[in-house]
Amino acid sequence: MAKKEIIIVKGFSIATLKINNEDYISLTDIARQKNAEEPKDVVKNWMRNRTTLEFLGLWEQLNNPDFKGVEFDSFLFEAGSNSFTMSPTKWIESTNAKGIVSKPGNNGGTFAQKDIAFEFASWVSSGFKLYLIKEFQRLKEDENNRLKLEWNLQRTLAKVNYHIHTDAIKEKLIPQTITGKQASHTYATEADLLNVALFGITAAAWRDANPKLEGNIRDHASIEQLVVLSNLESINAVLIHQGLMQKERLIQLNQIAITQMKSLVNAKGLKKLK
Repeated sequence: MAKKEIIIVKGFSIATLKINNEDYISLTDIARQKNAEEPKDVVKNWMRNRTTLEFLGLWEQLNNPDFKGVEFDSFLFEAGSNSFTMSPTKWIESTNAKGIVSKPGNNGGTFAQKDIAFEFASWVSSGFKLYLIKEFQRLKEDENNRLKLEWNLQRTLAKVNYHIHTDAIKEKLIPQTITGKQASHTYATEADLLNVALFGITAAAWRDANPKLEGNIRDHASIEQLVVLSNLESINAVLIHQGLMQKERLIQLNQIAITQMKSLVNAKGLKKLK
């Protein structure tokens, strides 16, 4: 399915589409810069020029193995005469062109592969073409940044290297019910309160028990534990607002952690990350 994006060029909204991994730009929107009332006429006038047809034909020959060259030659022969007309639909249907597409409906219009669109923009206004290229490049940079962010997220998740191989390992992920001693202890920070509710141990105690490991207890948590920890942070804020004492909050948070972790590790749809 084509994905639509909008860029603003000198106050004009220009739609772009991703079709079969190729970038297409709305010729209809570009044409509004020249004729806001009848943009389709601007596109037709451009397409009836011999120079335009030569450019479109060459693009198709280079990029479209199904392009109908015989029909193209016929159009090229007629181009330049006063009676010659050309429209996007006629061009597409007659030559099986791929560089220009026509989208029906109120939000449709004529779209062209970016190289063709830039050529059209140059015919409309060389200055407008430069602004269009600048905004389009900005769109691509934003798109690349989003892809990098998604890739970094995947790498971060992969670093967790999470596997559930046996029921024994599943059981280790499920928090133990806190003891009376743990419940009666006063914890210096809310972070340690959550650590005890989920992991059964404070950050300092974990570091003492694991002197050779880098990072902290949360750096070595599984994805499920991190999900539950995030939930506990939100719930703890609500419990604090309700005025519950630390001991009462710890007991409730521990029970919630046990319930949520059991649900996560036993989920049928759970997939392994490799």
